[in-house]
Amino acid sequence: MNQDLKKENSAKEAFNLIEPKLRKDSVIGIGTGSTTNFFIQELNEAKIQIKGVVCSSNASEDLIDNSYDKFSLNEVHAIDFYIDGADEFNDRKELIKGGGGALTREKILAYSSDQFICIVDESKHVGLLGEFPLPIEVIELARSAVSRELMKMGGKPIYRNGFITDNGNQIIDIHNLPIEVPYELEAKINNIPGVVENGIFANRKADTIICAKANSIEII
Repeated sequence: MNQDLKKENSAKEAFNLIEPKLRKDSVIGIGTGSTTNFFIQELNEAKIQIKGVVCSSNASEDLIDNSYDKFSLNEVHAIDFYIDGADEFNDRKELIKGGGGALTREKILAYSSDQFICIVDESKHVGLLGEFPLPIEVIELARSAVSRELMKMGGKPIYRNGFITDNGNQIIDIHNLPIEVPYELEAKINNIPGVVENGIFANRKADTIICAKANSIEII
């Protein structure tokens, strides 16, 4: 089974999981990325009766069918279900996210959701987070200063050239950074002046991970 089919299967499983629990006043949070796009396809085809959606990126919002109302987080009281993918996950349901560059808004929506459901395929599972370069959104002025601090921690920062986030900021991807205690490192990086947010999701990890394997779906 190819990877795209696994992504599609995990997205379908997520939709099947939440559909019976949706009400007319439900709000769904939508993440960003190739796996999430398959969930958007399911949502668009179903045309269910809900209050609407809140998206973590302009790219995802553009894919949502116009039959759904699209809100900003400021316009809703809460998000019932937040559906998003991940670049890595471990056995504690801690994640690295941000390969698509939407990590700040993704983390805000995850924190604001009652249920954070992460949809992945088995290739994203790791014993120790950090094989995937850790994305950090930074204010342009602070990019070099933040990079120097990350080098002191043992990481190798690489500027994501030509990429601007939906918030108007830049991203540096940190390679070879040991992430032994994710929640501690998440807080430590966010305390560096100029860091907007980093891609470790440990303080707000996934509630449920739906992982597609070759011949099965594992719900963690």
